[in-house]
Amino acid sequence: MAKKPGRPGAAKAKKGGSKGAPKLGTGGKGRQALEGRGPTPKAEDRKYHPAAKAKALRERKASQTPRVAKAKPGTTTAKKGEFLAPGTRTAGNAGGAARTGRRVQKAADASEVLSGRNSVLEALRAKVPATALFIAARIEMDDRVKEAISIANARGISVGEVTRPEIDRMTGHDAVHQGIALQVPPYNYQHPSELLDKILSRGQKPLLVALDGITDPRNLGAIIRSVAAFGGQGVIVPQRRSVGVTASAWKTSAGAASRIPVALAANLNATIKEFQKRGLFVVGLDGGGDMSLPTFKLGNEPLLLVIGSEGKGLSRLVQENCDAILSIPIAKETESLNAGIAASVALYEVAKARLK
Repeated sequence: MAKKPGRPGAAKAKKGGSKGAPKLGTGGKGRQALEGRGPTPKAEDRKYHPAAKAKALRERKASQTPRVAKAKPGTTTAKKGEFLAPGTRTAGNAGGAARTGRRVQKAADASEVLSGRNSVLEALRAKVPATALFIAARIEMDDRVKEAISIANARGISVGEVTRPEIDRMTGHDAVHQGIALQVPPYNYQHPSELLDKILSRGQKPLLVALDGITDPRNLGAIIRSVAAFGGQGVIVPQRRSVGVTASAWKTSAGAASRIPVALAANLNATIKEFQKRGLFVVGLDGGGDMSLPTFKLGNEPLLLVIGSEGKGLSRLVQENCDAILSIPIAKETESLNAGIAASVALYEVAKARLK
């Protein structure tokens, strides 16, 4: 084979030119790498950043929300004493809704979920407003579950089958739900001024009850029931540090919650002062009152009765703003009366005065 021409022993030149010769350019192939990658993406947009993982988790949870029966078309608000469908909100707030016809929403109140076979069945029997009944897949169908499904179907409540993890998430992982849950929407509160306007427009003599520091929903339910029994027209609860209308309160009211509206006051003392300007006598009920209930002579006047908690009674500012403080005479062996019972006794005395 013939050898390639060249000087014997000469070193071969490297590709791209002889040793020490300047290299040629890339022809623009590296220009994109030299331009940089632009602004740094947000933390939640970086795939492996903790913020991005947290965002993905939130989106996944939102997409796994269980199906709930939708409200009928056009039912964006509820009548007095009714519940709203989940997610339905009414215009206005507690501070600026006075005299405007707007509703206010108690901040602590959201869609309530009842769980457990006995609790769900009792709520359905008591006709507590509900929007959806959830049954776990492959649940053991005993008589309670069958009756709950039957009542829900008769009332037009959506019945859906979901997985047990979904019911765990709805009710809280520590709850003993027994594979069944009932969704109760938030209550639709009125505004105190609007409630009084309606009473006066009907030509009625106001008899209202306000609660101060009462946190037991069963007391609220009992008071609503007493107001309905003795001719009252409504109940007022403060927005903070107070019980709201829950499923438990609805059950205790024995159906009276469907007839007696509950109003929400952003500031109970401001509501008391406004009602006084509009001609109502505000009477507090407290164990240390300076006037005994049997000697009370204003039962036939427009009244707002304020009921304090069983332990602490009326707050100092509420006592100062009341026109009178009544006490119910009881045996010395009994320290105090339950708030619901005390309200019933006072309302009975007022009802007797109004019958004369």
